[in-house]
Amino acid sequence: MTTATYTVQGMTCGHCVSSVKEEVSEVEGVEAVDVDLAAGSLTVTSAQPVDVAAVRQAVTDAGYQLVTP
Repeated sequence: MTTATYTVQGMTCGHCVSSVKEEVSEVEGVEAVDVDLAAGSLTVTSAQPVDVAAVRQAVTDAGYQLVTP
């Protein structure tokens, strides 16, 4: 299992969390998605490392911004 945690900007409510979860869960290889609104974090669990560009695009599609560490 591989786990990657990212920071997401722009989330302000439960609907934001749902949107990000829905979009990121559709990325190929993603097995689980956890979004923490208070921390502004996104944790992606997968069997193999997931393409960061695909995660970034999914977050963008949801209407938010993935912050690069």
